[in-house]
Amino acid sequence: MIDITHKITTLRTAVAGAIVRVSDPKTIELIQTNAIPKGNVFEMAKTAGLFAVKKTADLIPDCHPLPIEYTSVSYSVSGLEIHIEMCVKTIYRTGVEVEAMHGASVVALTMYDMLKPVDKGISIEQIRLISKTGGKSEKKNSNYAGLKAAVIVCSDSISNGIGEDKAGRVISEKLISLGVEVSDYLIIPDEPQAIKTTLLAHTDRDTDLLIFTGGTGLSKRDITPDTIKPLLDIEIPGIMEASRAYGQERTPFAMLSRGIAGVKGNTLILTLPGSTKGAEESMDALFPSVLHLFGILKGKRHE
Repeated sequence: MIDITHKITTLRTAVAGAIVRVSDPKTIELIQTNAIPKGNVFEMAKTAGLFAVKKTADLIPDCHPLPIEYTSVSYSVSGLEIHIEMCVKTIYRTGVEVEAMHGASVVALTMYDMLKPVDKGISIEQIRLISKTGGKSEKKNSNYAGLKAAVIVCSDSISNGIGEDKAGRVISEKLISLGVEVSDYLIIPDEPQAIKTTLLAHTDRDTDLLIFTGGTGLSKRDITPDTIKPLLDIEIPGIMEASRAYGQERTPFAMLSRGIAGVKGNTLILTLPGSTKGAEESMDALFPSVLHLFGILKGKRHE
């Protein structure tokens, strides 16, 4: 199975369909009047489909075991065709489209098995995914082209040529992968004036996204959040709460980060940990979802 530990947990929904075609109108009549010898076709097939959804990971090697939060089966009849729709929901890190298709296919197979004694011309057609939401399916139409970001590394040692920056590079690579232009990359010391001057320079030029990495811990020189907080027009506590919650699932030390986030003018400002792993996990937790904020800011600009 692929590694999904870096993904965030979201509500994910999938709807799959299948068609069972019979060869005789009398078969449809027998189903609708509950006269099939093996029993109630719709109810038996529905029950089999519900079991199938929950057993998907046992049968499909690369499917992850996941919590099934909701499943429903609906039917419609059109001529000689019985249309099946299977809806599955989960709150998890990966989607449920295979579960929905597996469920729909087993519903169809159960119908076939129950109907074959009375109709030898049955076929199963068009097992397919009808729709899905959550995860990448909600990001594919997002366009972040035109957004400009600056990445600022706050570190006494790196600014003095001791050690190499990796956290800033990880942040930059993530932004570029999303189509965001990294227009500036700087390394500055853990000095309040340097941080303040850099922030004001970028907000004056309307940089869309300004990310500081480093200085969010508990040492005497970790002053990035303390310097930036008074400069914000609006603090957005939920952003870094989400980042810490994501990190806490992976290491108990995430709770020690003092990172903050907020807006000054039209610029979103984030303060992320200086460790490479901390920066990487923060980016995984927040992006691309946090970029939705720019749609809100653009709306404010047009008011």
